[in-house]
Amino acid sequence: MAPATQFEVAQPPKDAISALDFAPGASRRLLVSSWDKSVYLYEVANGAEEASLVGSFEHRAPVLDVCFGADENEAFTAGVDHQVKRLDLKTGEQTTLSTHGAPARSVAYSAQYSLLISASWDSTLHVHSTTASALQQPQQPLTIPLPGKPHALAASPTKLVVAMTARLVHIYDLPTLAAALSSSQPTPPQPWQQRESSLKFLTRAVACMPNDAGYSTSSIEGRVAVEWFEDSAESQARKYAFKCHRQAAPEEDGGGDVVFPVHALAFHPVYGTFASGGGDGTVALWDAEAKRRMRQYQKFPDSVAALAFSGDGRFLAIGVSPGFETGSEQDYTGEGRAKVFIRELGETEAKGKGPK
Repeated sequence: MAPATQFEVAQPPKDAISALDFAPGASRRLLVSSWDKSVYLYEVANGAEEASLVGSFEHRAPVLDVCFGADENEAFTAGVDHQVKRLDLKTGEQTTLSTHGAPARSVAYSAQYSLLISASWDSTLHVHSTTASALQQPQQPLTIPLPGKPHALAASPTKLVVAMTARLVHIYDLPTLAAALSSSQPTPPQPWQQRESSLKFLTRAVACMPNDAGYSTSSIEGRVAVEWFEDSAESQARKYAFKCHRQAAPEEDGGGDVVFPVHALAFHPVYGTFASGGGDGTVALWDAEAKRRMRQYQKFPDSVAALAFSGDGRFLAIGVSPGFETGSEQDYTGEGRAKVFIRELGETEAKGKGPK
């Protein structure tokens, strides 16, 4: 593999970026959702430092999340218009899977169980079947009430992690969700585990380990926590949290740290290390097992809003747009500020020291 390179994507969204997702496997297709009411599909060129815009797909309202489905031609979106949609990336056809009672905040796809789970600010999850037969004959999703407003959602091979207000974290078992949805009289299953977040302030992002062992969360207060699913005392003793995405304040301002929110997390699919992106405009790589920062990249022009590794771990996509961390909105113009960077990683750039 060639040394690391990085380039900016041409024709970025016109407003703030809400989410990024690479297609499964070795595909080089990248989806970007935006507050400009559109989803953009790019393809990273082979052997060239560029990504071409394949197409854009306009929605009725800002799109808060996007993910690929079973292949590089299927996507799902969550929007401010309360709707969860399936998007055929070949034809551009949009199919509404369900409508929440408030903006749909997040979507997560499970390939193994053919499930699409959406989380809404109406404090519910909708569990949708994405099998061919279910999509041909649309059925009502399984609705799961939540005790708080969900702010972040992520799926591992067998688990679903939902982070909510009041430091609530619910973990659901995906096989149980699939069984409940296929039942003749579906009833909402109970969470597999209920936890209190290790972080004291509002959760901004959740990402699950690719080996199905655990997950990480980040907060508005410049911290990241790493936890494991196994509920044994030994496993729970391994969990930890650390400070990050902070800058030293000038002495004339009293010194100390300027604290930034950690907006984005993403695990490397091969090495199990993870990246964090913050309001300070930086991206860092972390070794979860060794509990150390591996590297921090140069500062980007604005807040890092979203991150995604490609399915083969070769590329890291970085979504950058204004995040209002200064507390002032007067300099926010939207257009021209949203940018997407693609970093082609060096051969061992994301390889940690700890076990996989």
